Amino acid sequence: MSTPSSSHTSSHLKVSRVSHSFGNHRVLTDISFSVTGGELVGLIGENGSGKSTLLRIIAGLIDPDGGEVRLSIPGVQSPRIGLLHQEPPFSPAATVSEAIEQAVSPTRRAAAAVDQAAQRLAEHPNDQKRAEDYTKALEYAEQMDAWSIDSRISQMLSGLGLAEIPLNQLTGQLSGGQRARLSLAWVLLNSPDVLLLDEPTNHLDDEATSYLGTLLSPWRGPVLLASHDRAFLDESVTSLVDLDPSPIPHEVSAPLLQNGDGTGISVTRFSGTYTDYLNARLDARQRWKQQYRDEQAELKRLRASVRENQTVGHDDWRPRSEVRMAAKFYADRNAKTVSRRVNDARARLKELEETQIRKPPHELRFQGLAVAASENQHQRGTQSPLFSVSEVRVEDRLAPVSFTLAATEKLLVTGANGSGKSTLLSVLIGDLEPTAGNAQMDSSVRVGMLRQEVHLPDPRGRGAERTVQQAYEDLVGEHRMDEVPLSTFGLIHPRDYQRPVEQLSTGQQRRLELAVLLADPPEILLLDEPTNHYSLMLATQLEAAIPKYPGAVIVASHDRWLRHTWKDNHLHLIKEPVTSNGWS
Repeated sequence: MSTPSSSHTSSHLKVSRVSHSFGNHRVLTDISFSVTGGELVGLIGENGSGKSTLLRIIAGLIDPDGGEVRLSIPGVQSPRIGLLHQEPPFSPAATVSEAIEQAVSPTRRAAAAVDQAAQRLAEHPNDQKRAEDYTKALEYAEQMDAWSIDSRISQMLSGLGLAEIPLNQLTGQLSGGQRARLSLAWVLLNSPDVLLLDEPTNHLDDEATSYLGTLLSPWRGPVLLASHDRAFLDESVTSLVDLDPSPIPHEVSAPLLQNGDGTGISVTRFSGTYTDYLNARLDARQRWKQQYRDEQAELKRLRASVRENQTVGHDDWRPRSEVRMAAKFYADRNAKTVSRRVNDARARLKELEETQIRKPPHELRFQGLAVAASENQHQRGTQSPLFSVSEVRVEDRLAPVSFTLAATEKLLVTGANGSGKSTLLSVLIGDLEPTAGNAQMDSSVRVGMLRQEVHLPDPRGRGAERTVQQAYEDLVGEHRMDEVPLSTFGLIHPRDYQRPVEQLSTGQQRRLELAVLLADPPEILLLDEPTNHYSLMLATQLEAAIPKYPGAVIVASHDRWLRHTWKDNHLHLIKEPVTSNGWS
């Protein structure tokens, strides 16, 4: 499938010294980098580092506090920017067909413009101006691949797992994953000059992710995507831009940088895969720590030298000759030697104090899934059955499935989009009744679930000003908060405790939700796409912590990286065959 765009390899997106704050909270500081046509740049960084904010600034939805964004597309006066973010680009009252037609309207207009120009030229075949207009309209329509648009729509819906959805269904009735995939299809079919994607693979299975990669690889305009999908970053991007709010100092990070790109405050550019970058960054941080230790030791030595080297030799030293001239000679020589040594040490000390590398900041690190578990929790026999699922089925959503789950078992549930991973978890937690079969659970155990969508109720009605600390207290209770403070988990930075929850990024809100869930860890922990929206480092740490959880864990995920590292039980759901929605 072709990827039409009016942009060329000479297209250029340039971000220059962009800064932005929300109230007193600085999100972006002096961000500078560029993306040319044909480049696919991955935007990474910790949760809250400003990835989504930066994409919205580039798209013109937010005005930066400082800096500018420049976009140069040869031959295009008003470049179109396509942004995939949390809000769908279509109305919930629109049908799937109407949403798609809205997306392809620029292409439809390009085809119609050719017909109109051809008709005007036919009426006046010798008119040079009308001949030129026809040529321009034809060239633009060809760039937009206007005559294959219906075929591309059909391929897009099929490739992104949307073929079975009725075209007359309202988009507001779609599941969250279906709306996300339709939003992605909308942006791609709109054929923008610049493509900005915020977590494009969050709701894609293997086939859909692979299909997306085939679309983005030949895309002619600049492509910038924010993603926590480690496998996708490794396979697809041409370079990375890291918005880490605590970047490694330039003198240490220089080996990370390739192709002449430098670092600004809060940005590092790296040409290579995510795995390469992760290894290089870990090496750079070790160099940073070692250089800091070496410099501090040298500073300590120099300060002692300046303080102590006031004389040469022993304190009771006396000239051998009692002759007055000899005494003066030796005293002067001793004074000059002392002065030279002290001055040299002071000069070196001053230079090092002015250029010394800063201390590596303390890194926020996830402390594990079981950090708040008491010694008395989850002391059941390891083979005690907690769940017994027998031929459970949900019509049109989940094919019959059977399994048992023991007290300390860990189970990974996988399957294509629409195979029922989230549906199964909804049945297990009691949110959904199965159409057939039964799921029996030990009535004495507690089940907790981290959902795909952020779920942070406001039981006290605090509203938009509710802070992170208040939300945690409201949801776990004052007594539990005293026993297990929010700082226990290493999920939220202390500087964000007094920020309103609504100002947090989606990833930060999911971190808070995970902390609430783990404050009183349940016997059965259900995790629905746990790596979605989490930073790359947290996703890796979370995966490593799952085997250590003292209770049972069921993870539903399409994350290929997680699957490749999973060592426990695995349940793969099979999607029942469906017919195409028949786009024509």
